[in-house]
Amino acid sequence: MFTHSNTQLITLGTAAGPAIRGNENGMASAVVVDGKHYLVDFGLGCVRAAHSAGLRGQDLVAGFITHLHSDHVGELPAYLMWNWGEPVDGFTEPVSIFGPGQDKNRTDGAELAGTEQMLTCILEAFSYDLSIRVTDEARPPMSSLISAHDIDIPVLPDGSGSTCFTVYEDDRVRVSAALVDHPPVFPAFAFRFDTADGSVTFSGDTAESTALIELAQDTDILVHEAVNLDFFTAAGFDPTFINHQRMSHTSPEGAGRVAEASGAQHLVLSHLAGVATQQEWQARAQSTYSGPVTVATSGQTFTVGTPTAATEAVLKSNEVPVEA
Repeated sequence: MFTHSNTQLITLGTAAGPAIRGNENGMASAVVVDGKHYLVDFGLGCVRAAHSAGLRGQDLVAGFITHLHSDHVGELPAYLMWNWGEPVDGFTEPVSIFGPGQDKNRTDGAELAGTEQMLTCILEAFSYDLSIRVTDEARPPMSSLISAHDIDIPVLPDGSGSTCFTVYEDDRVRVSAALVDHPPVFPAFAFRFDTADGSVTFSGDTAESTALIELAQDTDILVHEAVNLDFFTAAGFDPTFINHQRMSHTSPEGAGRVAEASGAQHLVLSHLAGVATQQEWQARAQSTYSGPVTVATSGQTFTVGTPTAATEAVLKSNEVPVEA
């Protein structure tokens, strides 16, 4: 049973990548529960975005990685270096990072890193800096603080993977996951955070997903990706690239359908791939969803589980986004 309250969602970054087509930071979000925070993805700009939002490493509990595309993990090494040890108000207690394991669907999957191996390689790559700062700045060894976990996907009696399952739980939050459809990437996860105040569900990168609909049932806020295929078609992108966008991502109308089917109370569009106006993104999602739609920008704060969440989102959308 949760013993804490006061939950917020902060959209630290909302842009798809790795191409840069605007001023928004890359994908990263925070769920803050009574001053402690949990991060989802570590895209370009997340270090400055977290700092600007008032989030310090000393209050980080755990990180969650939806999948291993570079635009979701590219700034993880920098985040760790900038938020570690007392001199920078960084973490001095153990922090867990949960993410995908190796891709068993690829013929070379056993040779490619999952989350655990990625963290091991990060610590090795920065071993010179890490060693010096331990002796020169009295910081604790980072290797003793970072605990990486390849997410174990439960197997059902029929041999299929479990649709929704718990990844992490403490006295503030329960984090559940579902496998979503982001071919050719596997595994790719959606995450749901349940707290005493309500819930926030993150789609991760995915095509329209029935597993996500199940995971997001009656969620207070659904943060869902969206792609504008018309932009890529009009700009003359290669058909192979456009086909990937079509097969692996979701249109704003599709995000609306998922929100409607799941009974989500508020749809927040993020991971915006391609270019469109906020009005265009919103109108397309509203054509299939009867609830409030917010087109997220970097640095917005949403209060979870209160009737003012949609109002606060609109007010915050007029603020200046955090700098990348």
